[in-house]
Amino acid sequence: MVRTTRQRAAVRAVFADLEGFHSAQEVHARLRGSGDQVGLSTVYRAVQSLADDGELDSIRTDTGEALYRRCSPQHHHHLVCRTCGRTVEVAGPAVEQWADRVADEHGFADVSHTLEIFGICADCRRALPHQDQPVHEKSQTAST
Repeated sequence: MVRTTRQRAAVRAVFADLEGFHSAQEVHARLRGSGDQVGLSTVYRAVQSLADDGELDSIRTDTGEALYRRCSPQHHHHLVCRTCGRTVEVAGPAVEQWADRVADEHGFADVSHTLEIFGICADCRRALPHQDQPVHEKSQTAST
């Protein structure tokens, strides 16, 4: 078990007040803004440690940036909006079965996985100008 330091506790407290995914830089800025003189590298280590311990979820954006948030204790996957960052946790029994089957077919055991599906949420799609909506959405909009 990792020793709880003042900095780790401060990072944990920031995530307790946040919704959604946030970067280590955002957490660092919040800590500095509240007067906590913690270094960015310390925040990175604390965030990674909390993620390793299962207290935080982490995802990589399509640009490769790591984002973190408080984690649900049960295994889950994420739908992530590329526009606003909104994230929805989803259970995926079919994904679990597929991963186990593929692993077994290739002789792997004790497998784990993560899954993030990136797209554009309904609110952001509604905010798009009509001509920028995906083709399947235009046909749905036209028929209503």
